[in-house]
Amino acid sequence: MTDAEWVARCVAGERGAFDALVERHFADCLRFATHMLRAPQDAEDAVQETFLRAYRALDGYDERQTFRSWLFRILINRCRSAATARGRRNARVALDERAMLAAPARGAGVSPEDAIAIAAALQQLDVRSREAFLLRYGEGLDYVEMARLSGDGVSALKMRVKRARERMREFLGE
Repeated sequence: MTDAEWVARCVAGERGAFDALVERHFADCLRFATHMLRAPQDAEDAVQETFLRAYRALDGYDERQTFRSWLFRILINRCRSAATARGRRNARVALDERAMLAAPARGAGVSPEDAIAIAAALQQLDVRSREAFLLRYGEGLDYVEMARLSGDGVSALKMRVKRARERMREFLGE
């Protein structure tokens, strides 16, 4: 079944329909949030809040956009809010290597050591650059979709990704 069909069933009151959507998108959301927020508890909270908000707003879902894009827009906003709140508390979060290794990987061929190095390099990027880099390379989105999700312009996103890529090369080498 498609996401739109699951949404329609959920809106119609079918119990368990939303569970199928959570099961389908949870791993991608958790991976993105873990890399964005760098703290497993913050990432889990953001994902849980994302699904809660999505469930409450299902009546407003527009089938013209994919459910995944609609969900990621909510997730991006939750991650931004969590990062801002954490920044206000002036809390420094150490890189949790176990959380980065446990975050579901998209694709294959990355060793655990490389995953840790990439996560550490991502931590060095500012929040907006990390977000753009992860949307482009972690989630494989094109710039138009990224602009729709983030609310930023395509040219600004291209520049942000270019600079993030350059910084990542500095941190990781070629």
